[in-house]
Amino acid sequence: HSFNVYLCFSTTQEEEQPAEDQDHQEEEEEEQKEEQEANGGEPDVFHNICLFFFSLFRPFIMPNLIPPKIPDGEKVDFDDIHRKRMEKDLMELQTLIEVHFDSRKKEEEELIHLKERIEKRRSERAEQQRIRSEREKERQKRLEDERARKEEEEAKRRAEDDAKKKKTLTSLHFGGYMQKLTEKRSGKRQTEREKKKKILGDRRKSLDIENVGSDKLREKAQEMWQWMHQLEAEKFDLQYQFTRQKYEINVLRNRVSDHLKT
Repeated sequence: HSFNVYLCFSTTQEEEQPAEDQDHQEEEEEEQKEEQEANGGEPDVFHNICLFFFSLFRPFIMPNLIPPKIPDGEKVDFDDIHRKRMEKDLMELQTLIEVHFDSRKKEEEELIHLKERIEKRRSERAEQQRIRSEREKERQKRLEDERARKEEEEAKRRAEDDAKKKKTLTSLHFGGYMQKLTEKRSGKRQTEREKKKKILGDRRKSLDIENVGSDKLREKAQEMWQWMHQLEAEKFDLQYQFTRQKYEINVLRNRVSDHLKT
């Protein structure tokens, strides 16, 4: 509802003092003049102060108010004025509602855009996190592969070093043994043939059976048999000695190999 407020302008008239007050005031002024003449023409300060305070505390007189005048002319249609006022208020209300819904629509659109940006940023952050985790996994895998490769190379290098050391020690031991054996054989190569010839010469017996009787032949045959028996016994001893030495050489070689492995 709209209310029509009319401002009423009041007109004030000059205050008209009653006749009794004016007479009383004139008497006071005459008394004041007589007192000034009695005092030599000088004004009484105390009396003036009293008059000042008296004027302050005088009762206030309400001015006369003039009621507003209704303009002359055609008759005022208050219903039409009220209707127009209502129509104007309704249009203003509709305008405010439209402005409100427009602003609300803009706010909702901004909210939707904000949610879309937040969701997009969230998905981008998740994708970045996934890529970062994959890169970290790849980096860890490369480090593991590099570590395994280095360990394998280190183990291979150590195995090669150990094999070289073992080979060197084996060659040193076996080489020293073969060198000694070669020196011994080379030093005795010439004498071995001489010894062999000498042994064969000593063991060979001449058969002088010409012009020999049967008894001598039997004795010679007995002697040759005994000699063959002795040679067979020596051959057996030599073969046994050779086999024994070969076994000892193999045992020593195995001991050397076990020592190098440890």
